[in-house]
Amino acid sequence: MRLPRIMLAAPASGSGKTLVTCGILQALVNRGYQVASFKCGPDYIDPMFHSRVIGTRSGNLDTFFTDESVTRYLFGQAASQAEISVIEGVMGYYDGLGGISEKASSADVAAAVLAPVILVVNCRGMSMSVLPLIKGFLEYEQPGQIRGVILNQMPASLYPDLKAQIEEKLSVQVLGYVPKADELVLESRHLGLVLPGEIERLKEKLNRLAGVLEETLDLDALLSMASMAPDLAFEEPRLPVLSGTSRPRIGVAEDEAFCFTYRDNLQMLGKMGAELVPFSPLSDPRLPEGLQGLILSGGYPELHAARLSENRSMRESVRNAVKGGLPCIAECGGFLYLHRTLEGEDGKEYPMADVLDARAYRTGKLSRFGYITLTARKDQLILPQGGQIRGHEFHYWESESCGEAMQAQKPLRKRNWSCVHGTETLYAGFPHLFFYSNPEAAWNFLKKCGERIC
Repeated sequence: MRLPRIMLAAPASGSGKTLVTCGILQALVNRGYQVASFKCGPDYIDPMFHSRVIGTRSGNLDTFFTDESVTRYLFGQAASQAEISVIEGVMGYYDGLGGISEKASSADVAAAVLAPVILVVNCRGMSMSVLPLIKGFLEYEQPGQIRGVILNQMPASLYPDLKAQIEEKLSVQVLGYVPKADELVLESRHLGLVLPGEIERLKEKLNRLAGVLEETLDLDALLSMASMAPDLAFEEPRLPVLSGTSRPRIGVAEDEAFCFTYRDNLQMLGKMGAELVPFSPLSDPRLPEGLQGLILSGGYPELHAARLSENRSMRESVRNAVKGGLPCIAECGGFLYLHRTLEGEDGKEYPMADVLDARAYRTGKLSRFGYITLTARKDQLILPQGGQIRGHEFHYWESESCGEAMQAQKPLRKRNWSCVHGTETLYAGFPHLFFYSNPEAAWNFLKKCGERIC
């Protein structure tokens, strides 16, 4: 299919990729384009900013989680619904697994989906030195995907001369610059950027940024570059589907505390036959009626520990349901919610759902971070003994009882550890799962949910 697309990548984290990506997305939306957006890697928060702009869920593209064919499908099936797709890179352009491989890097994703790449270069403290930096990225990978450059934090007075120098000496097109604009910076916290809902007048900020980029970027050239991307072939993987007319109702926690859920995980469950029912552990009094399954997503329960604790009827509803055998997947923040108590960001201890007789507490540092392959050490809800699925961990909170149902292994490293509380009806642990890395896990969960349909 002809799928106009572009990737915005950078030499390093902190170069302004997310800000520039959101500004370009907003400018395209303001021009009337139907846009699809994606984030390289396992990140949840950057896609939330994309979604606020384009009005629909953004997706993830991750070549550790999925092979090239599945990565192309996940891109293609969403991109085919849009006029142009914008992909935001992750970390530095070539930074991949374990910090020692290009696998699962932005460059790896760009190659998988044949996306032209625009390098966003932070020029703070540089002028002519930006040329050898760009030259190195252009020459490192041959043939490469990098077609253009955007100069971030570039003074307007320097831009015309630097653009001329770059285009004269290097085989790359300069698509414009982004002036320094401190009032448009997106704030951060321990898991990355703060959530979109926490930024005052976010839409106003994004529209102001889009207005700036209309003046300083050549968006017509960007659109032309995206339209020159080669045709992309992709094929939908074959997934099992539940038979019968009844669809298992699966409650999915969705609010300010539980907001880290992969779009593709939910879509897979829907394709397999699930009916997804969103609910809020913060504000709803109890679980929705007639559920056959439960997903407690990751997120920031530690920021909302007081409100979660005050909602006693919901805590009791979750405890009774999960202890009563309702199939449940609880990842990271959802796992914390199932503890007896949770230390909030304010340092106070709050009662939680009390499914797991353990305390969850703040460590002040990243406890475990990055990609992992999980191997089941016994038969359990999502996998039989020996089954594997890929995921990642990223958390500053710890548990007195992380579980022992699975073994986590870091790719390209020797480090491994036991984790996850796994029973016939429960997956509860810090690892976030990506179902397309092993659809059997989603299928096993859904079949267990289907057993509860009367």
